[in-house]
Amino acid sequence: MYQLIGGFLILNIGILIGWLIARAFNKSKFKEYELEAKSKADIIKNEADKILQDAKSEAKELELKTQQLHIIAEDKEQTLERKAREYNQKERRLEELIKEKELALKSMTEALAHTASMTKDEAKKELFKKYEIEIEAELAQISRKKIKIAKENIEKQANYMLATAVTRYAGEFAGERLINTITLPTDEHKGRIIGKEGRNIKALEQLLGVDIVIDDTPGVILVSNFNLYRRAIATEVIKRLVDDGRIHLARIEETHEKVQKEFENKIYEEGEKIIVDLGLFPMHEELIKLIGRLKYRASYGQNALAHSLEVARISKSLAAEMGGNEKLALRAGLLHDIGKSLTQDFDGNHVDLGADVCRKYNEHPTVINAIYAHHGHEEPDSIEAAAVCTADVLSAARPGARREVLESFTKRVKNLEKIALSFNGVIQAYAINAGREIRVFIDANKVNDDELTLLTHKIAKQIEDEMQFPGEIKVNAIRQSQAIEFAK
Repeated sequence: MYQLIGGFLILNIGILIGWLIARAFNKSKFKEYELEAKSKADIIKNEADKILQDAKSEAKELELKTQQLHIIAEDKEQTLERKAREYNQKERRLEELIKEKELALKSMTEALAHTASMTKDEAKKELFKKYEIEIEAELAQISRKKIKIAKENIEKQANYMLATAVTRYAGEFAGERLINTITLPTDEHKGRIIGKEGRNIKALEQLLGVDIVIDDTPGVILVSNFNLYRRAIATEVIKRLVDDGRIHLARIEETHEKVQKEFENKIYEEGEKIIVDLGLFPMHEELIKLIGRLKYRASYGQNALAHSLEVARISKSLAAEMGGNEKLALRAGLLHDIGKSLTQDFDGNHVDLGADVCRKYNEHPTVINAIYAHHGHEEPDSIEAAAVCTADVLSAARPGARREVLESFTKRVKNLEKIALSFNGVIQAYAINAGREIRVFIDANKVNDDELTLLTHKIAKQIEDEMQFPGEIKVNAIRQSQAIEFAK
């Protein structure tokens, strides 16, 4: 028993000693391991520090390289941009050179084409001109001398041209009057023209729109009116009535209608004859009619057709002296006052009316420019237009060619008729007795007897307000109605 207990104690003591020994051994071993681990840790730390240091060094080197590469890249980028700019500039310059080359080639081609069409003398002149430009400084003195000589001679040459042109045309002046004289076979015809209770002469004055003066002068009567066309028709009607011997109301109306139609045809024939004589065909027939009508228009007492023909011929001579187109100058001179044929029928000045009608019928631009230029509405843009302007002044300025008093009188009587015609119900209005009377014909369907007096007063009042005149003007208003029927 005791042996068991002893053995058990010895066993436990052995185990304890063994455990202590093992523990001591393990502790010693742990320290050894700990020292070894610390040693290894130090080694690892040193290696890590070295690696970290190397990494930092490499990072710095990499950063430096990166910076260097960035600088290099920026340099390359700037270089590329500079080269791109230089390239663009060179490209633009190349385009400019190409254009310059094309222009030079075109100029050379035109010069060669021009030179090819020139004669030997013309080529020499052209070459001399080029050298003259190149040595302009050396030729300055010569040029100034030429200019001085030209200035000294230009007035002499101009006077010579004008004198030559005027002497080539020696047209006679025919002043327009305000009356036509009709010779009667016997004084008995005066009574027939007057008619019973003055019926015939009243009918003639009313229908023809003129003033018929029958005085004590034997064998003649006078037809007075400012309108040449109206006066010419009246003169022809009275002559035919006198030749026929039958003078009564129906015959007067019949003769007047016939003469009017004949005059319209005669106007065209006269215009056509002028165009043929001057060699200006083709021309629109409406313009030909207007040329014929110029015969029955006057300006400041100067017949418009005679003036236009004179201007046409002087313009032709001037254009010939100055190297212009003679035929075009002749045409422009003839048509320069064509608007005067329209001023009695349309509002506006003769310059605008003439230019418009010539433009309408496709006349040459030089003709239209001459129409505007001869009254300063435009500058003449050609030799021909300038010739027309000069010829117009020459024709109008010669002594006795125009009379201002007659023109002012004509304007006054025209305004007199215009005022009367502006009122509603007025059919016709004629200024007679040298503008001292205005005869107004009223439509009986529009104005009654009570309104007639008031209308006459209104016309007289407007004449007083708008016009200046010596003495007084009689307003004679006639209200009438007419009915015609045929027995079958």
